[in-house]
Amino acid sequence: MQWRGLRGSGNIEDRRGVTGTHLAFGGVGGIIVYVLYLFLGGNPSQLEQGIPQQTTQEQKAADDSISLFVSAVLGNTEDVWKKVFTDMGESYVNPHLVMFTQSTQSGCGFASEASGPFYCPQDEKVYLDISFFQEMKNRFRAPGDFAMAYVVAHEVGHHVQKLLGIMDKIDAQRSSMSEANANRLSVKLELQADFFAGVWAHYAQAEFNIVDEGDIEEALNAANAIGDDRLQKQSQGYVVPDAFTHGTSAQRMYWFKKGFTTGDINQGDTFNDRSL
Repeated sequence: MQWRGLRGSGNIEDRRGVTGTHLAFGGVGGIIVYVLYLFLGGNPSQLEQGIPQQTTQEQKAADDSISLFVSAVLGNTEDVWKKVFTDMGESYVNPHLVMFTQSTQSGCGFASEASGPFYCPQDEKVYLDISFFQEMKNRFRAPGDFAMAYVVAHEVGHHVQKLLGIMDKIDAQRSSMSEANANRLSVKLELQADFFAGVWAHYAQAEFNIVDEGDIEEALNAANAIGDDRLQKQSQGYVVPDAFTHGTSAQRMYWFKKGFTTGDINQGDTFNDRSL
């Protein structure tokens, strides 16, 4: 992926190394220590200075490279979606992306590395623990820079849904449904975000020529690796379709590829697709 010449986004919030709050104290015990320290007249800044550095210089350099990469991808999604929205007669409002390690607070509640990347509609921010990229490579066998770009573009796809009023409409419908039916709507929402990620890739290639040979295969491999059926099979040995929330591997690959091939936002109506 040819990303180094892309404009970096100014909408990155870097919370790496900050766990939960501005001090890296985990759990109730850490909070008690902090409160007692203040009660006894301690200086919070001195307490922060006493926290050991958790990353080596080598790890920091790798993380900084990822930070530049995420900024470039986010900036490119901003450029692409601004043009797409303008062509539709709409205004695109950029989301913010929060990079964090271990845990942080979001408008949707507490976020941890176990949460995986997600979009919070309450504060219109994407949350990303950058260790997820390493997990993609090691656990999901989905390496590559374009695979990582797909993850960012998928979450930005949820922001597009929010701006178009789709997310609020679907959330209202799910609140009055059974769990199984609500999950089906969740699947359609996620597959549309995959489609929007494909639309981004379509225009990113057409306008900026960023796609190298094999990049689309990297994105499809990532979509395949994190399908509900494959993850359930790996974790529990069997598949429960009613518990799907993101779609099968085949569905996720299909909708991303459709978005990339067509570049037509109007062809991404997963909610009226009778095959789903």
